[in-house]
Amino acid sequence: MSELFDFSGASDFCPGGFLYQKPKESSPFLSLGSHVDVYFPSRKRSRISAPFVVSEPKQQPSIEILPDECLFEVFRRLPGGQERSNCACVSKRWLMLLSSISRDEICTSSTTAQSVEPEIRSVSQKADESAKPKEKTEFVDLNGVKSDDEECTESDSQGYLSRCLEGKKATDVRLAAISVGTASRGGLGKLSIRGNTATNRLTNLGLKAISRGCPSLKVLSLWNVSSVSDEGLSEIATGCCSLEKLELYRCPAITDKAITAIAMNCPNLRSVTFESCSNIGDESLKTLGSYCPNLNCITLKSCPLVGDQGIASLFSSAGHIITRANLQALNISDVSLAVIGHYGSVMTDLTINALHNVNEKGFWVMGKGQGFQKLRSLSITSCQGVSDASLDVIGKGCPNLKMFVLQKCPRVSDNGVVSFAKAAGSLESLKLDEIHRITQRGVFGILANFGGKLKSLVLSNCMGLCDVGYGFPSVSLCSSLRSLTIHNCPGFGDLGLSMLGRLCPKLTHVDLSGLQGVTDSGVLPLVQRSEAGLVKVNLSGCINLTDNVVVEITKVHGETLEILNVEGCRYISDVSLMAISRNCSVLCEVDVSQCGVTDSGISILARAEQLSLQILSLSGCSLVSDKSFPFLKMLGKTLVGLNIQNCLGISYAAINLLLEQLWRCDVLS
Repeated sequence: MSELFDFSGASDFCPGGFLYQKPKESSPFLSLGSHVDVYFPSRKRSRISAPFVVSEPKQQPSIEILPDECLFEVFRRLPGGQERSNCACVSKRWLMLLSSISRDEICTSSTTAQSVEPEIRSVSQKADESAKPKEKTEFVDLNGVKSDDEECTESDSQGYLSRCLEGKKATDVRLAAISVGTASRGGLGKLSIRGNTATNRLTNLGLKAISRGCPSLKVLSLWNVSSVSDEGLSEIATGCCSLEKLELYRCPAITDKAITAIAMNCPNLRSVTFESCSNIGDESLKTLGSYCPNLNCITLKSCPLVGDQGIASLFSSAGHIITRANLQALNISDVSLAVIGHYGSVMTDLTINALHNVNEKGFWVMGKGQGFQKLRSLSITSCQGVSDASLDVIGKGCPNLKMFVLQKCPRVSDNGVVSFAKAAGSLESLKLDEIHRITQRGVFGILANFGGKLKSLVLSNCMGLCDVGYGFPSVSLCSSLRSLTIHNCPGFGDLGLSMLGRLCPKLTHVDLSGLQGVTDSGVLPLVQRSEAGLVKVNLSGCINLTDNVVVEITKVHGETLEILNVEGCRYISDVSLMAISRNCSVLCEVDVSQCGVTDSGISILARAEQLSLQILSLSGCSLVSDKSFPFLKMLGKTLVGLNIQNCLGISYAAINLLLEQLWRCDVLS
């Protein structure tokens, strides 16, 4: 019996011994006497009715269980840009973490070596490793840019890359990918974000990623981005101190606070544009003038909070460095123009548009300020304050002015433009658009007074120009004029053109588009008296011209003519194309849209061996049919552009064949 109680599990009894440590304690539960021996069957289990439970497989350890703080420490110790780009492709979480690491937080090889125990290697091992050629690896980063490890390193981030996001593509995730992917591929230098109604996933977080990973950013343009506020732009100011150009268009959430941060942290800022930014005002201009020593270009358009105080502060502080200024639709008065005229000592380019609160006195004082000694280009549009008197003073105050544009100024008349011509003796280019009080007397007065300097004259939409019996000497008074444009001036006719032919014998570029009243008798004298040789002639919309004009142009100027446009001249026919094929040798562009040319004219043009046409427009030529297909194919050997739109005689089958065979040519059909 004692042997039974001393059982240790080595025999056929159930292993593990008794159910109780003290065998005598089992009797109350088993209801057996002390004289009864208990025997356990060999290795058999009793059935137990219990629910079946499936245990889950044991999960393998994963790096994803690490918190963001640990992953951050891992990511900032990655050895190079390739490794960071590869890790950013794993998940959105990893991408956003990597984009939150700034350049200063990345552990370099030297700092990493200090944090671990240095590896002891023999000199011979180092020599062997240095003797082995380094394998050149190539990979594609998040932006799809292939690069080599040896050619692009962290130190090469000088801002060579440009990125543009539009519409729904402008998101925080894409900006984060750009931040990580361009860091070691030359560096992001230019970023443009153009938002619209589909731009709904762009916030300050995206600009924060750019500020962390793109310190080389030099140009930033934000268009119609209402979700970006001062917080995002302030991050750019902190992380992108190399910023040189800032453009903000319709960004209502950006205020003076962000612009102040940009001005104080970006000393290299050179160009600033604010358009339709309702919360940017005078305070921004003050800080820009005080903290940006390299600011040379400023554009302000439709910013209601910009006033005289901001303009005066900006130009009084930075007028000695600002060379270009564009002021449009601002709530400023005569005071601002007076300050600009006084302090703009290095100004070379000035544009003024829709300054409705500026009176005649403002423009007069601006011209009297004597600060525009270096001004070379001046454009004034839709300003009620410009008058004949102020125009005279401006001409005298700008002795080195080369180009002047005057548009939609109703108070200017012949006296003003003639006085300006007398004062601005260095002017080379003059454009008058919608100046309805100017007449032919003013035009001829301009030509007479500019004399040997004026090279280009543009008269557009001037309804006051009409033929009058105004006598002029028959001598050449404006031999310097090379380009003449008279566009959409319905009153200008044959008499005016014949007089211009006598006054301007050196013309090379002539644009008379939209002059429906001129005929052959007005254009022919202008063409025949041109001594320098016409290079570009635009007669589109001159509906009364005939083949005689084209024949004369090609006969007199066939060796110099390069561009000829007679679109809409309904009396132009195959005779003109025949003259072109015979007389022109350097012609590269012809536009005979909506003319009377036929298949015969196209065939004649195609057989001209000396011609190498690059652009041919036959739009709206209803008499051109499928018969022209072989001749268009011949011309296609040199053509890069062919317009056969609205040619009803050409079938779809012929058009498809042209598209197939003229694969080098851009065909509009």
